[in-house]
Amino acid sequence: MRRLSLTTALLLLLAPLSAFAAMNGTLPALTDHWVGFTAITIFVIAYLLVMGEEFTHLRKSKPVILAAGLIWAAIAVAYGELGFSVEAEHAVRHNLLEYAELMLFLLVAMTYINAMEERNVFGALRSWLIKSGFNLRQLFWITGLLAFLISPVADNLTTALLMCAVVMAVGGKNSTFILVACINIVVAANAGGAFSPFGDITTLMVWQKEISTPQGAVDFWSFFALFLPALVNWFVPALIMSFTVSNEKPQGEATTEIMKCGAKRIIGFFLLTIATAVSFHNFLHLPPVIGMLTGLSFLQIFGYYLKVTRGRCGKKDNEKEFMGNPGGFDVFSKVARAEWDTLLFFYGVVLCVGGLGFIGYLAMASETMYVGWGASQANIAIGVMSAIVDNIPVMFAVLTMMPDMSLGQWLLVTLTAGVGGSLLSIGSAAGVALMGQARGQYTFFGHLKWTPVIALGYAASIATHFWTNSALF
Repeated sequence: MRRLSLTTALLLLLAPLSAFAAMNGTLPALTDHWVGFTAITIFVIAYLLVMGEEFTHLRKSKPVILAAGLIWAAIAVAYGELGFSVEAEHAVRHNLLEYAELMLFLLVAMTYINAMEERNVFGALRSWLIKSGFNLRQLFWITGLLAFLISPVADNLTTALLMCAVVMAVGGKNSTFILVACINIVVAANAGGAFSPFGDITTLMVWQKEISTPQGAVDFWSFFALFLPALVNWFVPALIMSFTVSNEKPQGEATTEIMKCGAKRIIGFFLLTIATAVSFHNFLHLPPVIGMLTGLSFLQIFGYYLKVTRGRCGKKDNEKEFMGNPGGFDVFSKVARAEWDTLLFFYGVVLCVGGLGFIGYLAMASETMYVGWGASQANIAIGVMSAIVDNIPVMFAVLTMMPDMSLGQWLLVTLTAGVGGSLLSIGSAAGVALMGQARGQYTFFGHLKWTPVIALGYAASIATHFWTNSALF
């Protein structure tokens, strides 16, 4: 299942608090007003609570949702006194529309992933890998490669958890193997998600924003120019880490798992749904979410088919594991099992960052980073920031700033925001999840020891992007 907001706040505390024009230049920026200081304080506190989720066990969505409401309430009061209530209302409605499109898109994708998990698609793959007879070094490469190839269509969290289950099953008490294999999976899952519009929330945000550049729009196919840089980002550290993995055979116990009835057809419908979303966007010029919701109907109708034919389905497949309900399928239970904490966290981030942008802080950050530092340096720094702060607020902040950049630079920030989280175990959802799944064996400090090697891959991927995609700058 991989950030600028907190860093932006820190930068702004160091920057002179002069007023920049907010929005389209007609609204006063209140960066040196009580509402500006209040909004920054609220957001920093909320995000510190998000970063401490592992220790406080307070779900990350809760503080940011509260922060979003408080920030926009303060904005409504301050701008209302100045006579700009309508502008504030329009701004928050615009943010809500952006959130709704992305949330519904992600909800469909999560529903399909949950459906495939319930049909035991991932369990069957895990079972095959464990029984395959590969040695530990081969499994190190296979799990990394599969994480890289699966994450472009499934989220990096699900991909990482699946591959980690394989590693834990075959690794036994070999802590060295489990540590480097988990690091390899995290890096691979984050890298694989960076070159596909469906691989990460950040790439999805850039694709749906319909950004135009002098070299052309950042359309669906543009992201695949990042395939080679993303591959290098994973391969360089994987190659170095592989020398620490032995060729011994795994000690794990093999189990047999098979896919449930309809699993392969659900995979096919998921691919068809992706094709529908791309077609709606490219050929009909409609938001991709319309295509995704249309694709959800494929799963709903097929779920009904499974429900009414479950007896024949069970006899056909002769699957005893179904415990008398071989084909029963409820699509709404898959919707209910979506990552609602993540979706609601996304709401809080969009509204919080949108509020800071309305006040004028993102204009200040854009001036500091993209004018003062230059686009390349700013985009590379954003990737490093994403190792500390979640990449969703980072990318949303960049998209709110909307700096004037070439297609190559937009792809660069997409790459760095996606893979930068691999530098630390807490930098991506995949890393955080694996620390829980492989508790005591994959740890923050264990990952930190390999950070220089991962940073080498990060630098190599950026250099590869500048080299292979030089025509896009």
